[in-house]
Amino acid sequence: MLQKGHPKLLNAWAFYDWANSVYSLVISSAIFPIFYGALTLVKNSDGDIINDQVEFLGYSFNNNALIGYITAFAFLIISVLSPLLSGIADYSGSKKFFMKLFCYVGAAACIGLYWFDLENLWFGLLCYLLGLIGFWGSIVFYNSYLPDIAFKNQQDKVSAKGFSLGYIGSVILLLVCLSMILGYEFFGFESEDMPTRLSFVLTGVWWITFSQYTFYHLPKPEAKGKMTSRLFFHGFKELKLIFKKVRESVALERYLVAYFVYSMAVQTIMLIATYFGVEEIDWAEGEATQGLIVSILLIQLVAILGAFLASRLAGKIGNIKVLIALNIIWVGICIYAFFMETPVEFYVAAFFVGLVMGGIQSLSRSTYSKFLPDNAVDTTSYFSFYDVSEKVGIVIGMIFYGVSAQLTSSLRYSIIYLAIFFIAGILLLLRVPRQKINHQT
Repeated sequence: MLQKGHPKLLNAWAFYDWANSVYSLVISSAIFPIFYGALTLVKNSDGDIINDQVEFLGYSFNNNALIGYITAFAFLIISVLSPLLSGIADYSGSKKFFMKLFCYVGAAACIGLYWFDLENLWFGLLCYLLGLIGFWGSIVFYNSYLPDIAFKNQQDKVSAKGFSLGYIGSVILLLVCLSMILGYEFFGFESEDMPTRLSFVLTGVWWITFSQYTFYHLPKPEAKGKMTSRLFFHGFKELKLIFKKVRESVALERYLVAYFVYSMAVQTIMLIATYFGVEEIDWAEGEATQGLIVSILLIQLVAILGAFLASRLAGKIGNIKVLIALNIIWVGICIYAFFMETPVEFYVAAFFVGLVMGGIQSLSRSTYSKFLPDNAVDTTSYFSFYDVSEKVGIVIGMIFYGVSAQLTSSLRYSIIYLAIFFIAGILLLLRVPRQKINHQT
């Protein structure tokens, strides 16, 4: 078994980002939102939307509101499952098993999206739901491995490396899918529909295949005891215990509160960005698909730079100061996005979103890891607490988004409350005590 801090172990852990990030790009950000919009929107010859309502379970929903509510429901499920399974994983040594389970469920759901259509809307939305649960569920256990496999002075770098590998891998697959969709005639397809559906299949296959390298090298934690029926709610007891431990550390508690608020906005933007581009930007006829995917590619590529810049800057001036600066930039992006209408303006926003998205994601994860007590052994439960706070924030953010879309049939107004969340995040980060934990925080 590879020892903690071994380069091969660090690389294997980071490589899971390469495997699973294709889900967040192809399904969450790029191809599926465009596919969903084409499936659920009715437009006239001028490209104006004349019907955005979808019938589901006997009710009529705005198409964006429906996907928002399904997303919120998925994250609510994850918020309940995370502490339930994390406590069991810590006690029974089954962290690796649960990471695999969620990985395979999510990948299978991606493949199932091949059959998504309005006639089988319930099945398509079920696969979308399970894909979200699989992706984010596996991330809980993946993140919790970070303090187990890397020393604190390695965590910023390996966290950034993971995100960077994820961006690179997902971009490669997206380019393959994009070439099939835009060149469907060259590849012998009758329309864009079939290569789009095949993109979902490729995402699931990629995720399963490349995760095997990570699973091979990650250690299987030792069990603290035998599995019993009492362990079923052990995770919630662990969560309560972690909450008490968090309250004992002023820095950790204040950081988590700040993270909860600004992450709510970051994750919501990541989930709705393409839906916003589909409906709010004035694309020329036939340019929407290519333009939106190019924008997502731009975000992914710039995010690589953002992750490494944030890591380097954090080593010089401290993690918290960098996070404050990134939140300030996010406020500016939200204000800009509220007024943008043209593709060029959307591309400009995409560049800056990528720059700060890569930085704030990788740095938030490693900052939390650094704040954990040196004697913490139940790292899965600590990261479950971290992930639950993130997921509950997403539930709130997506409900706001869904209600806003249902009431206004416009996504612009949701930008306003996202900016408010970032401003609140800045104020809360200013309250985090400055202290040194190997690197500055």
